[in-house]
Amino acid sequence: MEKLANNLSRAAKKCNSLQKITIFLLLFSVASFSQETSYDEGKQYILAGLEVTGVQSYNEQTVKTYTGLREGQVITVPGEEISAVINKLWSLELFSDISFYITKIEDDKIYLELNILERPTLTDVTVFGVKKGQVDDILKDTDLKKGKKITENLISNSKNYLQNKYKKKGFLNTKVNIVTAIDTSETNAQSMVVTVKKGAKVKISSISFEGNEKLSDKRLKKSLKKTKEKSLKNILKLKRSKYIPEEYEADLVKLVETYAEKGYRDARILSDTIIKNGEDLIDIKIKVEEGNKYYFGEIDFVGNSVYTDRQLATVLGIRKGDTYNGVLLKERIADDSKPDPNDITSLYQNFGYMFSSINPVEVSAVNDTINFEIRIIEGKETFLNHVTVDGNDRTNDHVIFRELRTQPGQKYSKADIIRSIRELGALGFFDAENVKPDVINPNPNDGTVDLNYSVVEAGSSQIELQGGYGGGGFIGTLGLSFSNFSIQNLFNKKEYKPVPMGDGQSFALRLQASQTFRVYSLSFTEPWLGGKKPVSFSASLSRTRNFDFDRTQQFRGRFEVDKSRSFAITGITLGLAKRVQWPDDFFTISHSLGYQLYQFNDFNVTNLNFGNGNANSLAYTLGISRRSAGSNPIFPTYGSNFEIRAKFTPPWSLLNDTDYNQLNEDLANATTEQQLQENNQERFKWLEFYKVNFKGDWYTTLVGRASNKSLVLRTNAEFGFLGNYNNRKGNVPFERFFLGGDGMGNFTLDGRENIGLRGYENNSVTPFNPVTGRQDGAVIYNKFTMELRYPLTLKPSASIYGLAFMEGGNAFNNFNDFNPFEIKRSVGAGLRIFMPAFGLLGIDFGYGFDNDYSNPVGTPSGFQTHFIIGQQF
Repeated sequence: MEKLANNLSRAAKKCNSLQKITIFLLLFSVASFSQETSYDEGKQYILAGLEVTGVQSYNEQTVKTYTGLREGQVITVPGEEISAVINKLWSLELFSDISFYITKIEDDKIYLELNILERPTLTDVTVFGVKKGQVDDILKDTDLKKGKKITENLISNSKNYLQNKYKKKGFLNTKVNIVTAIDTSETNAQSMVVTVKKGAKVKISSISFEGNEKLSDKRLKKSLKKTKEKSLKNILKLKRSKYIPEEYEADLVKLVETYAEKGYRDARILSDTIIKNGEDLIDIKIKVEEGNKYYFGEIDFVGNSVYTDRQLATVLGIRKGDTYNGVLLKERIADDSKPDPNDITSLYQNFGYMFSSINPVEVSAVNDTINFEIRIIEGKETFLNHVTVDGNDRTNDHVIFRELRTQPGQKYSKADIIRSIRELGALGFFDAENVKPDVINPNPNDGTVDLNYSVVEAGSSQIELQGGYGGGGFIGTLGLSFSNFSIQNLFNKKEYKPVPMGDGQSFALRLQASQTFRVYSLSFTEPWLGGKKPVSFSASLSRTRNFDFDRTQQFRGRFEVDKSRSFAITGITLGLAKRVQWPDDFFTISHSLGYQLYQFNDFNVTNLNFGNGNANSLAYTLGISRRSAGSNPIFPTYGSNFEIRAKFTPPWSLLNDTDYNQLNEDLANATTEQQLQENNQERFKWLEFYKVNFKGDWYTTLVGRASNKSLVLRTNAEFGFLGNYNNRKGNVPFERFFLGGDGMGNFTLDGRENIGLRGYENNSVTPFNPVTGRQDGAVIYNKFTMELRYPLTLKPSASIYGLAFMEGGNAFNNFNDFNPFEIKRSVGAGLRIFMPAFGLLGIDFGYGFDNDYSNPVGTPSGFQTHFIIGQQF
């Protein structure tokens, strides 16, 4: 018997798992027979020995210890101890086979052998058939990494993942082959080769319908948003014809919804057939059953006490006799495609009834008319209990809570939550796409709920680096801007990370320079003066110096700068702005008072016509703005921003005794340079002007929901006018408009405003002064823009969107020449990238269709490239 047992034990090591189990039972029977005992339910033994065999990369003692079996313990064979050890070892997923053998039984002692077969370890993976840049992503997604134990599941799951990955991209014939080979460089190791054969993308040759009489093939094809047949028309519209199963299934749902929108609520798809038309083409045949057309009948509201039937019917907007539209009915009850929809659910939730429930129910159908009941459970009026914020590692709590429209004790309002999200996003301190409100601890019985806002801090301090050509050569800009500054911690060393932050204040330093000018500026803003009301206080200091150069060499690209002859501007501005509640709380009214000192030192190249002396400007600015554009300031998807700004000085000519008629006569009769300068110094001793600016931006989502995958249209209109109180004194030579290019260099040189117009060189769409022959700046301009934007990603790590634009604008020397339809046109495309580590980066390629003022009429400006460069940390 002992010899038979030994032979069976040796044979077991060469068999598969099922055979081993059989041999194990035979061994046990032989052992049992040799003891002349019956073991129907197992027998207790003392474990006298345990041998572990088959290990290659693991220590025998380690495996033995992990089993929990120890020599001398009482063990039942067969019994639960052996089963538990086997299950425990299987759970490690380190072995491909686990077997126990009885090697010997002496009286009440038993000797066991644990034979294991280790799974091979993955040492290297080679991927063929994909681009090198995609290999790392594939290895990451499939978890094929060095040290991984190779299992059938790992291979099978990796193969299925890759096939599905490429099928979703239209490669329906994708084949994946995974093979392994022994790697002799390590013990029990294997390398892996993954071969991906994507084949050609499968495209749709044709889409045909059967059974449709009420809606045409053209209308049904249009309803398939992402499933398009291959045709020249779709190619020109940039619509792809790839067949992707998931998108096709979603489009079949849209097809049924199209029927429902037209009144055919019983419409259904009887069958859809995919027919291969060659290696990479398929035909799609869809058979539909349209059913009858239905109309809305009586619509009764049941359970409403807060709102009357008339109020609810007005919001519903559906009347008896209207064509049945199931999609519209659903949207008017609860529209989840917009952040702030005008529907009945929002009507209740914006008035405190968070626990309300609105359900449309068909109560009867008579012939082609369907009668409805809108059943409403209003629930208890809901109030906010606790409002909390988390995730603000740098920004202090009070900066956040003062922007929230949801306070403890207030009625629950969905609209207030959406507005709070917008306000937090507009701060610029947080990732606007990750401001998440969470409703927690809802209690329908008490009518209370807690609200928590989760935020993700974003870079709110910025280094600005810009470069471009114009206005005397290369213009470079270096700026430090801290938009979440804390001035109260200015002398607290522990708060320098790298600067004191967290109180929502703004502090900026800026330097702009070229060969011919320098600009220095410093500004500070406290958005909540006193901390209790949204009253903003701002202060700024600036210093500009412009140096003269030899203009005879300008067009040869050589600038011989003479720093002994200069023109300087020193300015200080103080401002107050307040958010108001009327007409609504998106409005802000601002006031500012500014003083500028203009100093000339042997500098006689402006249309001031005096080279030495001073000029002064004391101006008050009134601004009215309304900002309601989206929740993400980087990529707004809805709403608008507009601003009207009026700047004016006192009418000095009415307050002094200067006879400007005589001054003009003396100026005309001046025979010496000194007389000319003296007259002009008197004329511009105190600058006198008024200036009006308007700018409006509107954002409309054209395709997709108002989210991070929307095609958005931005429309823009701008207007500016510089006027005077006294025609005899004339327009001031400062504060003028320079149009064209990238728009860089605002507040430089003579207080000018540089307005960008892509497709043209910097300042080139600025007319020449017929008297001086120079581009001294325009007194009136207008500009219009239409820009299509589509986001590639709006993740916290990087926000990227592409754009295409049409733009037009022009500038004029006087109001009589102004024609809003006489514009310089351009088109182009661009890209914007915003990263917390680098700020805003952008590039635009524009083509100007018309001439700038340096070229003859009929000569297009042509292609121009414009850059935006910023770095944020």
